[in-house]
Amino acid sequence: MATKFFTNSGDNTVFQKFKGILENMKDVYAFHAVAGYFRSSGYFALQEYLKDIKDIKILVGINVDQMFAEAQRKGLLYFGDEEKTKEEFLKWFIQDLQEAKYSEQVENGVLDFIQDLIDGRIEVRAHNSKAIHAKFYLFLPENHTEHSDGWVLMGSSNLTEAGLGIKKSPNYELNIALKDYDDVEFTKGEFEMLWEKSTPILPADIQDFKKKTHIGQKFTPFEIYLKLLIEYFGKNINYDPDTVGDLPKTFKKLSYQIDAVNEGFQMLMEHNGFFLADVVGLGKTVVASMIAKRFLVANGSLNTKILVVYPPALEKNWKSTFRQFGIDRHTKFITNGRLEKLLNGDDLNYWAKEDYDLILVDEAHKYRNHTSQSFGYLQRICKAPRNGDGLVKGKNKKIILISATPLNNRPQDLYYQLLLFQDARRSTLPVTNLQSFFGPIIREYRDIIKNEDPDISRIRDLYGTIREKIISQITVRRTRRDLKNYPKYIDDLKEQGIIFPEIAPLKPVIYDLDAKLSKLFYQTVFYLTDDDKINYFRYQAIAYLDEDLRDTYYDQAVLVSGALAGIMKTLMIKRLESSFYSFRITLNNLLVSSERMIQMFENDKVLIAPDLNINQLIEKGFSMEEIEDLIVELSIENPKNNIFTADDFEEEFLIGLKKDRGLLQELLNDWNKVKGDPKLDKLIEALDNELFNKEINPTGQLIIFTESNDTANYLAEKLEGYNDKGILKISSENRKKVFETIQKNFDANYPGKREDKYQILITTDVLAEGVNLHRSNVLVNYDTPWNATRLMQRTGRINRIGSVAGVIYNFNFYPSKHGDQEIKLYQNALVKLQGFHTAFGEDTQVFTHEELVEQFELFKEGMPDDEDKRLLYLRFIREFKDNNPKEFKRIQNFPLKARTTRSNKFSKDSTVIDSTLIFLKSPYKMEFYKVSVDKEVSPLSFLEVARLFEAQTNEQALDIPPIHYEHVQAALKEFDNDFLGASNEVVTTTDKADAISAQAKKFLRDFKSITRSANTKKAADALMDLIDKGTFTPLPNEIRKLKRLIDKKTVTYGQADNLIIGIAEKYDAFDNDEDSDDFKVDIDLNISPEIVITETFKN
Repeated sequence: MATKFFTNSGDNTVFQKFKGILENMKDVYAFHAVAGYFRSSGYFALQEYLKDIKDIKILVGINVDQMFAEAQRKGLLYFGDEEKTKEEFLKWFIQDLQEAKYSEQVENGVLDFIQDLIDGRIEVRAHNSKAIHAKFYLFLPENHTEHSDGWVLMGSSNLTEAGLGIKKSPNYELNIALKDYDDVEFTKGEFEMLWEKSTPILPADIQDFKKKTHIGQKFTPFEIYLKLLIEYFGKNINYDPDTVGDLPKTFKKLSYQIDAVNEGFQMLMEHNGFFLADVVGLGKTVVASMIAKRFLVANGSLNTKILVVYPPALEKNWKSTFRQFGIDRHTKFITNGRLEKLLNGDDLNYWAKEDYDLILVDEAHKYRNHTSQSFGYLQRICKAPRNGDGLVKGKNKKIILISATPLNNRPQDLYYQLLLFQDARRSTLPVTNLQSFFGPIIREYRDIIKNEDPDISRIRDLYGTIREKIISQITVRRTRRDLKNYPKYIDDLKEQGIIFPEIAPLKPVIYDLDAKLSKLFYQTVFYLTDDDKINYFRYQAIAYLDEDLRDTYYDQAVLVSGALAGIMKTLMIKRLESSFYSFRITLNNLLVSSERMIQMFENDKVLIAPDLNINQLIEKGFSMEEIEDLIVELSIENPKNNIFTADDFEEEFLIGLKKDRGLLQELLNDWNKVKGDPKLDKLIEALDNELFNKEINPTGQLIIFTESNDTANYLAEKLEGYNDKGILKISSENRKKVFETIQKNFDANYPGKREDKYQILITTDVLAEGVNLHRSNVLVNYDTPWNATRLMQRTGRINRIGSVAGVIYNFNFYPSKHGDQEIKLYQNALVKLQGFHTAFGEDTQVFTHEELVEQFELFKEGMPDDEDKRLLYLRFIREFKDNNPKEFKRIQNFPLKARTTRSNKFSKDSTVIDSTLIFLKSPYKMEFYKVSVDKEVSPLSFLEVARLFEAQTNEQALDIPPIHYEHVQAALKEFDNDFLGASNEVVTTTDKADAISAQAKKFLRDFKSITRSANTKKAADALMDLIDKGTFTPLPNEIRKLKRLIDKKTVTYGQADNLIIGIAEKYDAFDNDEDSDDFKVDIDLNISPEIVITETFKN
């Protein structure tokens, strides 16, 4: 059935009608178009059919609103401004070519279009006084009469591929075709009226416009090399000390700190967050404060609210620094233990979570565990949409994660910290799908560390990939060696009189066991680790509950119990390694707690209360009746706290408990007979011979670290009175109380009067962060922490600017061979520290001579080993800008699509012969590619590409070969695939993560189909969107738990309605909903890169 209406989809499109008219209207003479938007792509599609048309006129609507408003502000009547109209058309023309397909056909079409204008075949005008919203297209004979043919199409379609129906579009267009004489004549008259009042776009104008695009221009290889550096480094090129504003009088503007501010601020704007990870002693607190002040200025001081999150020990430092910078009145300070108070609105001292614009998180590595409550609290605060009306637009908060050791244990440490300001599957980084990127790396890392002999080189490869693709994009980190190799930084150090202490080679301390003790040690390790010996039944109670009770009260009880038993096994071995004294105490505690549970069985009242420490309450004198009352009270809010009978458990549980008790008692009896301590003897020998040797330790002060508070007490007792040395023992119990005493005796920067009362400081890791101990230059690690980066943090207490002695000494007690065979402490420390060195770089070895110390970036061959090659290129482009400001500005203004062709003889690598190097950058990501002669696309790093782009000033460009366009198209296709997370393999950060997300989404879809609540449907949609993006890590699990509650009929469907809405409100899903829709549209429009810088090699 014939119809007068046409859309932009299916077979009944505007393009099909255009084509039909142009092919069948015999005497067509003129094509006149009025369009709100005109795209060259639309004209190219019609070009073939317009070649015989004598009169082609295209009238383009431009945005006159801004010009009209400007005239009003000046108190003038607006009659149209021809020059500004041409400027607006120029903006459109350049944007059109930027967004057009990168192909030889399109570029030739543009050149043909320009030639048609020059030849007079086409006339183009822009209306300068009205915003054109109407769209109509006239097809006319030379003399239009009542007896001649003629057509007009009008409706909503612009002269674009999408409007014509050639390209898919999210918009729906509807148009009508009319050929009645009166209709056609009326629109002809309207066109002539609009045409007369419009501004002609002359051939000379178009020629000028073309010069601002890449089409038809030839750039030299050296110019393209400079353009690559300019676009890659962006604002970091502009070394501007004034960007940080006025500093307090006691602070100096230091170039290495200003560089960190400029680079960090740009990352904050581009990616909503970054890691500030300079090594200890370079002033991370000062740099973070400078960035906060700069953000305050950028966002407007009246509209900006800042939150600083820190461990309690650092409170004084943060408040003091912010006060000096004059930004404390815009800031709330909170310790990491009070985040729940802020979330719940329980503390009126804090603003609502939505009010904050900028969040600084000190010691951010503490939030690497995504299953912890504190991570969940912080992520909800960080991801809650901003309420503010500041000058920095967008709903996303800005997050600064501050830590010298962002990586503590595993690759997922970084992944989950990233999720404090990035979405898992829609990030702003070059790697847009973080989950797909980290998934295979995490799985391979797990496989490597399970091996008896982990492949350290492969671990370096994995972390090298993470560094290049992720860390380098969102991390500011300089080591001390970096500072020593950059001229401006060296000047800073000299100006401040800063001299970094040297690091002496590591000093291992090995202790041996005699035959009898060695036999007991081996037997103990066997008892603690063999499956047929101690099985830690005390910690597996819920796994042996009756199945119905277990499923009712506890999720994954068997898995959780097994994990807890495994942790206890590791703890026992670590206590044995720490000190025999510590081990005896822990062994006795496990025996007592096992006996108490057996007694509960005999009394037929088995207490399980995860919210209480029952053994501690018994020690404090609570009666069983009082403890039962507490559990009953707690069970109202958390049913996991409960009282069971002996019959509620499987029989083998009590049997296992009694077997454990017997073996524990046997071990305790044997260890109580041991009198000697070879490890302590070795320490005292070291004290006598080395640790207080004046050549090594000129200040006569010593720091001893241990993981175990029991070991610390033991050492303090055994060393008391040693050579009249004052001994200060520190743990979490007395740290705050004696903190000033610590500073007076061990802090070289203490502003008051120093004291010399104590010479030996024995401490747990409570002093591994947030304190200076650098009056001492000698440190002893009496045991090896499971979290090996603690070793770096410990060393950082004495390896600081202002250290009294010139050389730092580390003495490390290594774990025994017997114990290490079971828990691999030495291997674990080496693997973790090597991972850190490769990912972030470090100044020195920390634990063992096997560590390969690396700097943050790869280094140029022939340069000093620790020179950061990125700094080399940054220095080059900065110096070029300073020495050639006009030339720099000219190249900076080159079009964003720029290319050159080079002779193969200039290629620095045989692999790039006949290939194309490509730099692509969109608002969401940037990538570097090499496309070979057979069109194989390979990703490259910036450093690889920069080296290959290097060129001399006198090298001339060759003509662009046709293969160049095919190469760029192949890279663009890969760029799009990368953005969309295309992959042949489905990968996840954990083996179950995608499955859990899929289950959660399926449940929400199913529930949405059966609920009658419109709010629940909206909530389900919003939650599914958050799950798709991976915004909140715990969310899929929460949805899965809700499904289980419904499956068990614990909640009704009516209650589930309210729970889904409650979860959506908890995660601010409704606030995200509108923003999410805009984001999807933006992706559809901007997935193609704005910047395309390329060079092709040919013979």
